[in-house]
Amino acid sequence: MSQTDQRKKLDITLSIDVYDRPSELAPEYASLLKAAEKITHQAYAPYSNFLVGAAILLDDGTVVTGSNQENAAYPSGICAERTAIYYTGAQYPNRTIKAIAVAAQRGDEVFLPAAPCGACRQAMLEYEEKQPHNIQLILQGQEEKVYVVSSIADLLPLKFGKKNLNSGE
Repeated sequence: MSQTDQRKKLDITLSIDVYDRPSELAPEYASLLKAAEKITHQAYAPYSNFLVGAAILLDDGTVVTGSNQENAAYPSGICAERTAIYYTGAQYPNRTIKAIAVAAQRGDEVFLPAAPCGACRQAMLEYEEKQPHNIQLILQGQEEKVYVVSSIADLLPLKFGKKNLNSGE
């Protein structure tokens, strides 16, 4: 038999809601995106000059923010998304995360689209899996466009999560 005789195809699709401007979002999400944009100015990025901000909305309305923090020893730095989510986990361990907004800019340029890196996606997935609801991801796009993904798991279709480690579930 040839390889093609045994091969099956798996099609993976991702739906992303696209808004032309932040004002089209629900007010709490528009405000969350604004918080992510604002915290980019707190980023420490002397090497890349790539400023990223993340804002997390909790179920009680609390907003937690974080920015990327670089280091001369590059692997020692941390992304904005992980800064914010780890702080949330440490300070609000019993709260549910509703949404995470991410904004990025190069220096003082206009905001540009930047999706979370793989390590951040994996970290956010861990927090989504430990709560009963999906976490929406709101990404600042180019020319005011906004992208909304309904679940972090959607970004990792062949994800590695707690079910891979728990043989009893």
